[in-house]
Parts: sequence; structure tokens; C-alpha cells
Amino acid sequence: MSGGIYNVLFLCRANSARSIMAEAILKQEGHDHFFGYSAGSYPRGEVHPYAQELLKSLDHNPADFSSKAMETYSEQDEIKFDFVFTVCDATANEDCPIFPGSPMTAHWGVPDPAAVEGSEAEKRLAFADTYRMLRNRISIFTSLPFRSLDRMSLQQELNKIGQITDREDV
Repeated sequence: MSGGIYNVLFLCRANSARSIMAEAILKQEGHDHFFGYSAGSYPRGEVHPYAQELLKSLDHNPADFSSKAMETYSEQDEIKFDFVFTVCDATANEDCPIFPGSPMTAHWGVPDPAAVEGSEAEKRLAFADTYRMLRNRISIFTSLPFRSLDRMSLQQELNKIGQITDREDV
């Protein structure tokens, strides 16, 4: 790992909601030590409208985010990744390409808000809940004592973060 700025890639199947939100959160909360990216195994090609709306309401610029394929990052040598996190179960069970760097990986699956059926309010609530879950996990991640953890201990911490249930508060 670089020890300066850590590059983090969030992966999801469609790269239209969960991974985009995680990228946005890390870009906002990374405090000059982390930089977030996102991609999908089968990208939708656009950011989900509810995700765009939520990001805008939380002072993120939706124009900064786009839905793109994993190959955008696996087929380049410019960005070396320190961490790669899957945020949906489907992507966690797929074969992922090799990404530049020697990234540590973990699965941080959260429910797909785009799959929620119901009223407009229920759908928007699902997006807000997903954002909250991701923000809690990312907050824990960015607070880890990276310099004092060996690789095995850090991997254990990353795995623990992925096991935090949606009902747990930070």
C-alpha cells in the first residue's frame, strides 16, 4: 500500500446506485487520505435517478459520477488500487478481473435499493438506508489505524466491516 493516498474501488453489478454512493461518500469523507472509484460488472450506463437525487441533497455533485465497466480500471496501469470492495452479493460471486496494484479485498454487501418495490417514499427511503449503511462502513474504514496494522490484521478488520448488519449503529 502506498501509505499516502489510498485508492479504493467499489464494485457492484450495475454501478448505478450502491457503488456510486460508496464512491461519493469516500470522496467526501476521505480527508485527503482516500480516493474513491466505482465500476460494475454489467454497468447500467447511467446513475439511478434516486441515487442522483439523494447525492445532490447530501452535497455531492451527481455530475461527478458515471456508470462504467470494471474493465475501465482493470485494463489500465495508471491507477494502482489499495482496496477493492464489492458492495453487492452478485458481484462478490462473479470472477473479477485483476486490478493494478496488489489490492486488499473484502465484501461489504448491502441491499439493492433499486430492487425495492413500493411507493415513491419507500423507494427513496431504501436509497437513504443504503447510503447510511455505506457511510457507516466507510467511516469505520477511514478511521482504521492503517500504519499500525499488519496486512493480516487489516484484512480481518476489512472483513469485520463487511459483517456489520444494517441494524447496527456506529
